[in-house]
Amino acid sequence: MKPITYKDAGVDIDAGDALVERIKPLAARTRIPEVLADVGGFAGMCRVPSGIDEPILVSGTDGVGTKLKLAFELDSHDGIGQDLVGMCVNDILTCGARPLFFLDYFATGKLALDTATRVVAGIARACEASGCALLGGETAEMPGMYGPGEYDLAGFAVGVVARSKIIDGKRTQPGDVVIGLGSSGLHSNGYSLARRVVEARSAKLTEHVAELGCTLGEALMAPTRLYGKPVRALLDASPAIDVKAMSHITGGGLPGNLPRVIPEGLGLRIDLGAFARPKVFEVLASLGPIDEHELRRTFNVGLGYVVVVAKSDEGRALSALASVGEEPRVIGEIIAVDPATEFEARVQFVGAPPR
Repeated sequence: MKPITYKDAGVDIDAGDALVERIKPLAARTRIPEVLADVGGFAGMCRVPSGIDEPILVSGTDGVGTKLKLAFELDSHDGIGQDLVGMCVNDILTCGARPLFFLDYFATGKLALDTATRVVAGIARACEASGCALLGGETAEMPGMYGPGEYDLAGFAVGVVARSKIIDGKRTQPGDVVIGLGSSGLHSNGYSLARRVVEARSAKLTEHVAELGCTLGEALMAPTRLYGKPVRALLDASPAIDVKAMSHITGGGLPGNLPRVIPEGLGLRIDLGAFARPKVFEVLASLGPIDEHELRRTFNVGLGYVVVVAKSDEGRALSALASVGEEPRVIGEIIAVDPATEFEARVQFVGAPPR
C-alpha cells in the first residue's frame, strides 16, 4: 500500500518553501535600520528607534473584507496587498505614530505560487512606500477551508510615537479646521453593498464605463491610498503645526469615523461641496440605487483621511500637504454640540456634492 503524504492531503511543503524564497528579496527592500532579523525564522525582531522620549508602541490589525471576492472574480491580485497595508498602517498614523513593521497572514486552500507572490509583492511595495519593514508573516495552506483560487488575508502593523506627541483629539475645540485628503475610491470598505448592487443589477464588471474612464471592475479594485507621506509632512513641519486629531475613513464613512477622534460635546460641520467624489460612487448610487444617507454611512465618499488643525495653522498645514503632492481641501470645522447628541449625528453635513 502506497504511503499517504502531506501533499496527498493537500498541503505542499515545497510550494510553501518556494514562496518564502520569493518573498525574501521583496522583504529585503523594506528593511529599516531597526530590523534585526530576516524573513524565514520563527519570529521577526525590531528594536525601538533611539531618540524617542518615552516611546509608546502603537498597533493595528485589519483585513480587506469582501473586496477579495472581486479579486478572485477578476483575477486582480496586485493591489490587494496595498489594501491590506493601508487598512492597518493608516489606522496607526492617526495617533501620530511612525510605522515600524508589518506582518501578514495569508491563508488558502491550495497555494498558487504566482497569485501569492503577486499579493505579497503588493504588500512589500506598500510597506516600502510607508517606510515600514515587512518583518515576517505566515502562509497557511488549509485544504477544504477555501474554494479553488480563494484565499484570505490579515495584516498587523506596529508603530511608535513619543508619549508627549500622541495625537488623541483631546485638545480639539470649536473653530478648529477640518482638512480632507482624497480617496482613490472605495478603498477596502463597503464591498458587501457594492457587490450586492452589481449582482442585483447584473452589472458587467469587465465592460468599459465612459463615466469612469475604465471598467467598473477596475474602478472597484483601485487600491487603498497610503497616507504616511502626507501625515509625516504635517508632523515633521518646522515650526510645528498644531495637529489636534486625525481620522482614517473606513467602514461607517464620515459619520461613523470622525466622531471617534473628538471629545463628547463637539461635532463637525462638513461641507459636501468642498471636495470631489470619485465617479465610482455616483455610478454605484445610480445603479443601486443607493440613497445619499446610506452612501455616506457606508463609504468614504471621496475622503480617505481627515486632519483637524488649529485655525491659525490652516495655511501652513495646506502648504505642507501640497508639498508632497496632495490636493488638500478645507472641508469644515469643529463645532460645539449637545453632549447628548447621538454619535453619527455629531457630523452635520451642509451643501451638496459637486457635479
